[in-house]
Amino acid sequence: MENTKDLTEHSSRPERKRRDSFGMFDGYDSCSEDTSSSSSSEESEEEVAPLPSNLPIIKNNGQVYTYPDGKSGMATCEMCGMVGVRDAFYSKTKRFCSVSCSRSYSSNSKKASILARLQGKPPTKKAKVLQKQPLVAKLAAYAQYQATLQNQAKTKAAVSMEGFSWGNYINSNSFIAAPVTCFKHAPMGTCWGDISENVRVEVPNTDCSLPTKVFWIAGIVKLAGYNALLRYEGFENDSGLDFWCNICGSDIHPVGWCAASGKPLVPPRTIQHKYTNWKAFLVKRLTGAKTLPPDFSQKVSESMQYPFKPCMRVEVVDKRHLCRTRVAVVESVIGGRLRLVYEESEDRTDDFWCHMHSPLIHHIGWSRSIGHRFKRSDITKKQDGHFDTPPHLFAKVKEVDQSGEWFKEGMKLEAIDPLNLSTICVATIRKVLADGFLMIGIDGSEAADGSDWFCYHATSPSIFPVGFCEINMIELTPPRGYTKLPFKWFDYLRETGSIAAPVKLFNKDVPNHGFRVGMKLEAVDLMEPRLICVATVTRIIHRLLRIHFDGWEEEYDQWVDCESPDLYPVGWCQLTGYQLQPPASQSSRESQSGSSKQKKKAKSQQYKGHKKMTTLQLKEELIDGEDYNFLQGASDQESNGSASFYIKQEP
Repeated sequence: MENTKDLTEHSSRPERKRRDSFGMFDGYDSCSEDTSSSSSSEESEEEVAPLPSNLPIIKNNGQVYTYPDGKSGMATCEMCGMVGVRDAFYSKTKRFCSVSCSRSYSSNSKKASILARLQGKPPTKKAKVLQKQPLVAKLAAYAQYQATLQNQAKTKAAVSMEGFSWGNYINSNSFIAAPVTCFKHAPMGTCWGDISENVRVEVPNTDCSLPTKVFWIAGIVKLAGYNALLRYEGFENDSGLDFWCNICGSDIHPVGWCAASGKPLVPPRTIQHKYTNWKAFLVKRLTGAKTLPPDFSQKVSESMQYPFKPCMRVEVVDKRHLCRTRVAVVESVIGGRLRLVYEESEDRTDDFWCHMHSPLIHHIGWSRSIGHRFKRSDITKKQDGHFDTPPHLFAKVKEVDQSGEWFKEGMKLEAIDPLNLSTICVATIRKVLADGFLMIGIDGSEAADGSDWFCYHATSPSIFPVGFCEINMIELTPPRGYTKLPFKWFDYLRETGSIAAPVKLFNKDVPNHGFRVGMKLEAVDLMEPRLICVATVTRIIHRLLRIHFDGWEEEYDQWVDCESPDLYPVGWCQLTGYQLQPPASQSSRESQSGSSKQKKKAKSQQYKGHKKMTTLQLKEELIDGEDYNFLQGASDQESNGSASFYIKQEP
């Protein structure tokens, strides 16, 4: 087996010779080695391309990397440490950035050069004079800019999270999180691959007294969404310095990145004397292990590019009148979530939050094309800079054939109430639109003018055949004021002279979604869709998930489809810079004037609409003419899998 033992430097090789194929220094005492025997280890010419569905395997010499462009790319001056384009470097070997560094290198020992770089010392005065000042100034300005952004991000996170840590929350309660692959709409959701426990990465070494930023190799001990619990190599079963980080963060790299980028690998100070030959240790530990794909960071970046841009115009549901849509303008985009401002809002405060794949938004002209009610804008022409969103950017719905047996007005069904997502109610089809869309009303609580009808597609996972709740042991909410309890569909259909919508017309596809009861995630509070909260899957009925918001009562749970774009992996808020709402503690709930119910009710006042009531309020406060709060409907995302649920029909 080829080892990483230092070999004689070959003058014909252009690569840097100060580190071995892992790009590592021999611990803190590396500078005490004899300089005549230590240039670098021979590097293999073999390059391993990872399989599409697997992670790259680390070869026995540790080399699994190339430069980002697949060529020589960047180079690092062996004297002063300056990074630049390799072709612009001095000499045939491209080892130095200037004549000065080449001469200085000849007059100084290599261990002095290594020590200078390891300790972060500046280059010699002569080297400074010959360096191009504009490039140096740009590099310094960029470094300062990056540091400022990082400080701002840390400050924002500290304030918004109020001390909440997903890692501590999961560790202290032995929770498990839903894997990233459950969320196809989230970054890396479709290309997460085989990232799992024992995968190795290169990360900053925080157990270090050196003034410069150095790195070390760590292994994944536990995964929770995007977050990974890491342990530095060499600590074996010692979890004393384990730490959580977002695996998609900018400081997480595949093994080999340090060698390719000229970054030093230095063992943690706690274990620096544990081994005398760290190179041999790494070769033994990493041979056959898996690491991230070399293009992992590029994939993360690409998966966080969103086609929706500010100033795009869309049609979105009117949050005050569910039966119609209005024109709104994209104000901002965060992680694929859109802050939409209704076009007639002069102070730009009348807004609505939803994901770009939400079934609640459509292209301009959608309402007219299917016969949906639409509120015309008082603005006669588009404002400067505003433009219509291309239709192909919106989520597609499944095509249906309405020519044969189809839904008809007056048919009964069961539906998730968009005004109270914790309930599934007795409902009626009030109008059949084009392209498979239906206007639906909740029995017993409809406005006389139909202003609270809501639109679901025929394939929506939020509507169900008569008897769905009974067969799946879900409490069905009967019509308001209906006194013949317990509710029986057979009696109700006979009393109202109605028929049930045929079972075969409903969407029975159930994808292999991967969710399990008890899994943690981040979920939109659809009572106030600008909020994303710590949540738990508490029940699974085929493709239907019961989402519980940690710290809140069960009456605020919500039924959500497994492919809803309002669900995200643990760590999504941190990755995208969105504010996460931590679990409500008992003390914080009790500190409110009254109960948490009052707090939740007050919290939703910004999204006032028609007929929002909790289950408890429906039973205790049946007051006519009351204003209700609007809740966003569940997702109309389609599935690729197939399964079926069986409905018990009474004669």
